[in-house]
Amino acid sequence: MPEQHEGTERHEGTAQQPAPRHPGGSRLGRRRLLRAGLGAGGALATARLLPGGAAWAATAPDTDHGTAQYDGLWPEARRAGLRTDTAAAQVWPDWARYARIADGTFNEPADMQSYVDALKAQEVSVIELDTLLSDWLTDAQFAAHMAEVKMFTKLAHAAGLKVVMYYPSLELISPGGEKGRSFYKNDQGKNWVQRDLAGKPNVFYGSVVVWVDPGDESVWLSPNSPWRDYYLNRIKGVAATGVDGIWPDVPIYFDGVLSWCDASTWGAAAFKADTGLDLPKAQNFADPVFRRYVEWRHRNLLRFQLDIADAGRSVNPDLVTFVETVSMDYRYATSIGLDGGYLRQAPGAVSQVWEVDILGNYDGMRHATASDWVCLISMYKYARAASGTKPAWAFSYGWQADDASLVMSQLIAAGCNPYEVKTPFKNDTVDAAMRTRMYRFVRTNQAKLYDPVSIAQVGVYHSAPSRDYVAPGEGNGMYVNATAPAGIADWWGGDDPQMSCASIPWLGEFRGAVKALVYAHVPFDTVPSPGLTADDLARFKVLLLPNLQAVSDTEAALLRGFVSAGGTIVITGPAPTALDELGGQRSEFALSDVLGLRKADPLPATRQNSYGSGSCWYVKALPGLSYLTKTDQASADQLLTAVRQSAPPAVTLAGDRRIFLDARRLGADTVVHLVNFSNFADTPAAFRGAPANCTLSYALPAGAGVTAVTVASPDGTDPAPKAVPYTVTGSTVSVPLTVAQYSVVTITVG
Repeated sequence: MPEQHEGTERHEGTAQQPAPRHPGGSRLGRRRLLRAGLGAGGALATARLLPGGAAWAATAPDTDHGTAQYDGLWPEARRAGLRTDTAAAQVWPDWARYARIADGTFNEPADMQSYVDALKAQEVSVIELDTLLSDWLTDAQFAAHMAEVKMFTKLAHAAGLKVVMYYPSLELISPGGEKGRSFYKNDQGKNWVQRDLAGKPNVFYGSVVVWVDPGDESVWLSPNSPWRDYYLNRIKGVAATGVDGIWPDVPIYFDGVLSWCDASTWGAAAFKADTGLDLPKAQNFADPVFRRYVEWRHRNLLRFQLDIADAGRSVNPDLVTFVETVSMDYRYATSIGLDGGYLRQAPGAVSQVWEVDILGNYDGMRHATASDWVCLISMYKYARAASGTKPAWAFSYGWQADDASLVMSQLIAAGCNPYEVKTPFKNDTVDAAMRTRMYRFVRTNQAKLYDPVSIAQVGVYHSAPSRDYVAPGEGNGMYVNATAPAGIADWWGGDDPQMSCASIPWLGEFRGAVKALVYAHVPFDTVPSPGLTADDLARFKVLLLPNLQAVSDTEAALLRGFVSAGGTIVITGPAPTALDELGGQRSEFALSDVLGLRKADPLPATRQNSYGSGSCWYVKALPGLSYLTKTDQASADQLLTAVRQSAPPAVTLAGDRRIFLDARRLGADTVVHLVNFSNFADTPAAFRGAPANCTLSYALPAGAGVTAVTVASPDGTDPAPKAVPYTVTGSTVSVPLTVAQYSVVTITVG
């Protein structure tokens, strides 16, 4: 057994001499495990962990960090401070709003210029610099490496490129640490480690899991411990190099080997300070203290993210921060604590890089079903919405050029900035020519892609409390098909049906509502629940509330006000607003008056109820889940009838239902995005390209006429917009189109 030290002293540096190494497999592979969500039930419980036992006594954590008092999800005073959407949009420089991102690194200083030149030639505008910072480095090693980063940054700036520095936020790898010296065994790792509810330390070795190199140690640190100051001081060191941004990697309670961290002494003290409660003893969703712990972990990690951004800006006020966020609209956020929606209204230049995963590590989306593709659409739409008015950078994974470009097309159509990489790693392009072609399209049309505002009149409400507390279980629900097609290895779901979103009642209903809107060509936006305000709802006419069960009094009041003012809601499921924001049973539905239903009465199969100037449509069943799995029109109609009556879209499409449509407005222009995924069917099949013919129609505003219609596409050699024929019949303009993968149509009126 290796030597262990239970020291309790706090210090910022380390006098040890870990050997540096070239960045490589452990860091790249780690991203894959995080996206796979192996910790949903502590899936690697057989890992060889160092004994930890109960949390040991140590000095109290710094209560200036991570212990700010909150009232529910967002108290009124804090919400008022964070309602700065316009200001948040203004602080973002154009280079971040129009970013085209790629991974970059260097083996030796002599290699730097060649890396910069290669990326510039591929139309990259932002380099994510990923080097040694995953590793245990002494202060001297860190300082020496920062000098190299400064040199690289100067070269990139000279080429007109920006640099954002990748830096894991809570994981530290000790090369050779299984048998040799390590941060856990010989420095402060044992004191600062995350621990589960039983007190076990979140540390393991590369001989156990493939994403840490054999012989290496991985330790996940508590953000409530002195690691916080240690890391923030090093963030300041990175900021001093002249980089343009910081890219903190996945600040999570990692659950690949243990579940429900952080129950360290530091975490226990922070939880007590926030809530007045002692930590729960074990996972138990029937226990209100455990449910409070689930919610607290979201806010605790939010504070850490804000502190990272503040630390960087204390050195360079122009620095931006993009937090790599692996949890999307599905259930992974529950287990790892990182809910991306919590950062949406935080002030300052801090946003996300969304790690949107694909189906197969070595197949990409090549064997997706149409419903799997809808899940990808849902994830990118969630990413765009959860970043609010800030830039939303996102991973664009692919296996071959054709599937990679289609995935990137959907990412761009959703309003995200592409970070193109070849699965399963993140340090290479799928195809340099494809990246260059797609990125040139983005550069040529960047204002049209990222400056418009949505004209969607339909919102789909994403309830974080319902995700966390409605029918909690093992699967994360990333896609529908959890079973690998014949001959395809390393599939996302591991052939476990529990992983499918169709096995998760709340998520399946949410994804089915998205599918119904996509297939009906109805423009929509996702509406994240954390920090919800009346302004978030004001532009919608219809709000879908799929299987909404858990809701706070504040959110219920906002929804009630939306309906009273003339809005329409469609709420589904067997217990509408029956739970509070922490999953506790209510004595009465929070929206009983809006529903026209009482909890004690038998629920009808359907009901329409007028409330104020608006209306509520209720469906007891889960029509979204049915439509997700069966694609039956009757289920879709239960969701869409109210949409057709209350918010008929100005933009419509006649064509294959597997053409995604989104619409935005920029001045006198209506900008319509069309992504063709008609090559996907109800069952997995080999990837093929299939251009689709369709006709786009737009209802002109009263008294307006068409002055131009153009189409731009990355599918050909010239990405510039081209004029196309159209006809005007009465007040409707019609545009016949053939969409290969992606077309952006601009209708200009005057």
